[in-house]
Amino acid sequence: MASNLLESPADAAAVPFPRPPATPGVHPQVGFCGLGGMGYFMARNLANSFKSELLPLLVYNRTVAKSQKLFAEVGASAVKVADSLYQLATECDIIFTSLGNDAVVTSIYNEFEKVLVQSPPTKAKIFAEMSTIYPTLAGDLDRRLSSYPHTHFISSPVFGVPLAADKAQLLIQMSGGYRSKQEVAFLLVPAVGRKVIDLGEDVEKAPTSKLIGNGLIMGMNELLAETLTLGEKSGIGQQAVYDLIKDIMPVPSLVAYGNKMVNDLFDGYQGFSIDGGIKDGSHVRRLSAELNCPMPASMNNLTFWHPEILIHFTVDNTHRSLITARAIYQAQVVAGTQQWDILDWSSLIASSRVAAGLSPFDSKGTGVVKLKNKY
Repeated sequence: MASNLLESPADAAAVPFPRPPATPGVHPQVGFCGLGGMGYFMARNLANSFKSELLPLLVYNRTVAKSQKLFAEVGASAVKVADSLYQLATECDIIFTSLGNDAVVTSIYNEFEKVLVQSPPTKAKIFAEMSTIYPTLAGDLDRRLSSYPHTHFISSPVFGVPLAADKAQLLIQMSGGYRSKQEVAFLLVPAVGRKVIDLGEDVEKAPTSKLIGNGLIMGMNELLAETLTLGEKSGIGQQAVYDLIKDIMPVPSLVAYGNKMVNDLFDGYQGFSIDGGIKDGSHVRRLSAELNCPMPASMNNLTFWHPEILIHFTVDNTHRSLITARAIYQAQVVAGTQQWDILDWSSLIASSRVAAGLSPFDSKGTGVVKLKNKY
């Protein structure tokens, strides 16, 4: 299936598979479903990487305006707009999906399955699911799709925010059949991401790893929010605490999310929506319970070392903070005083701020408690 025409990764270790053998004159038709905050940039970069060497990327989005926007940006030589999921499923050899939640993923793949029943494939067809979903859903999709002739499914969730997607710097997790991963990996790197992490043939492993990683980020953000709030309330100031963090723990995620919190940069269009964070938090809590792996909420269970940071944490407090921040935001929406259309998940700091008597989303000009000398 592979064309062997696309650019090779600069770092040979970025893709943990050898390039699949090429078939002269045979170029796969690639499709993309879901042009949301992440999907739009991934689809655009994928389309641009073809450079007229492959067929134009066939794209589908429920809101056709986004497909038309992408078409206008990259042109007819790189993108073709699909009229329906039926067209996408019948015409494409490789189909990427990037969707908002498990319910949408289930709905879209139900439609794909209807197409497979009506028009069974006569050659290899690969579905690559890039959303953050619960692992058992990936297993269910794999069992269903693999029952049809020549049909394969792989899990391929990504780490990164829209800015990373825009710059093709995503970290790609991948699990599923070896040959399918080969085909997909060399399309995605370096066009869409910087590296593929192979997690074997069990399709549930990549989404499991993605949830573990997102849980780690959530726990880090909760501790970061509480620490910055304590700094502000103590009179030291959150900026001074943030500067300290950059000096003693200059970890990219800590620095990036700390910058969002300190500067009230809570626009969800520029990051990860709070609804997505709550969904992922629910998944991590479910995973922890099903695996009988408690993640107790106690400062005694938080451990760090440098230069790499290990955080043994719970997502329970984070989940509560996300819901609190969303509730505050929704009250502002009702009152017509909200600043953003979508709230970024770094806004969970609102929970700590309100508990400390500070403004939830505006850290400027808030009062502080003066420290008293007790001696």
